[in-house]
Amino acid sequence: MPRWILGNPIGRGERRTLLHLIWLACRIAIVVAVVVVPFGYAVTAAHTDVLKSAGCGIAIGLGVGVRGGPRSGPWTGVLVGVIIGVATALIAGLSPLRGFAVLIMPILALALGLIAGLRGPSLTGYRDMTREAFIVSVLLALGFLPAWIAQGEFSSDPFSDGLVLVGSTLVLFIWNALVAGLVSHRREGWRDTRPPLLLILGWVALAILIALAVATGIFEEGRGLSGIYLVAMIAAMLVVTVTVPAAVFVLGRTVIIWLEPRLRVYGYLADYLRVMWVPMGAFAVGYLTIIVLFAGFYGTLARFQPAAFANPATGITEWLSFSFYAAVGQDFLTTAPVSVGARILVGTHLILSAGWAVVMFAAVMSSIGPRLDRIARRHAEDDD
Repeated sequence: MPRWILGNPIGRGERRTLLHLIWLACRIAIVVAVVVVPFGYAVTAAHTDVLKSAGCGIAIGLGVGVRGGPRSGPWTGVLVGVIIGVATALIAGLSPLRGFAVLIMPILALALGLIAGLRGPSLTGYRDMTREAFIVSVLLALGFLPAWIAQGEFSSDPFSDGLVLVGSTLVLFIWNALVAGLVSHRREGWRDTRPPLLLILGWVALAILIALAVATGIFEEGRGLSGIYLVAMIAAMLVVTVTVPAAVFVLGRTVIIWLEPRLRVYGYLADYLRVMWVPMGAFAVGYLTIIVLFAGFYGTLARFQPAAFANPATGITEWLSFSFYAAVGQDFLTTAPVSVGARILVGTHLILSAGWAVVMFAAVMSSIGPRLDRIARRHAEDDD
């Protein structure tokens, strides 16, 4: 166990590890927030719903990325966090039901399915699944915390609402752990075919609580209902609370198993970009130099021949915009070359820009080609 957890002085290596974890957590949180928050506001205008989606996505993403493992890391945490955040925003924004209760069970099952798909062979029994479900429930409760604080301003008893939220989130992990284990028990490497007795007893206790909650609500709102109707409502509620987590768990596991190896390509892309970063910068500097140079030529020509351009630009900013559009072969919105000299100048600019791109590309590929080949061979060996 690291010494800083036990209160002992931190060594240089442990300080470096701690700073690496902090930087990793910051990267995951920033990327997830940048993706989820705009998506949340596009789905719903409620600030609390956006806080729910961003909080859940960041919490689960940090849990997956920071906990580490052979298949974990920043982009794995970002992927899981974005999926959780987007799903939370969709459910919170599109569901006719409001509140935290409608989010807890599907989001908990989805997060558990994503983690089960990532960790795969390391989850080999109900004990492992229960541990993961408990960790996810704690992270989910922390993710709901900002929205609960913001929503407390509009609640008559925010403390009781918070206790119900945290309690239901932490208790439902038993339900989801059993459902996830039953779905996964036929997978290769699974040790236990039968769930533990304590897990079954916890599931039965939750089923009784759900039945009592449904029965109490029916008796309060609609008196005089027949016992058969009451039993049917309780049975339907229990069936829904079993099938929905199972379906969401399988969906999350299937999605992450399909996505993870395909999105691993972006990790390979980062290696190539590190090699090409300097040549790309050199190309950008040269391209921008051509744009600035011809912006001056266009301004000078318009100064001495006012009829060379239709609707000539009035300042360097507009001439830079015209030069940029000319470099990519597009017509500018207002200014257009009219005289022969202006058209020759624009054609020369276009030829130089295209020639710069071709020449620079050939030079870069000839200089960094061997390094790219070494990276490709290393990735092929890793895949094998």
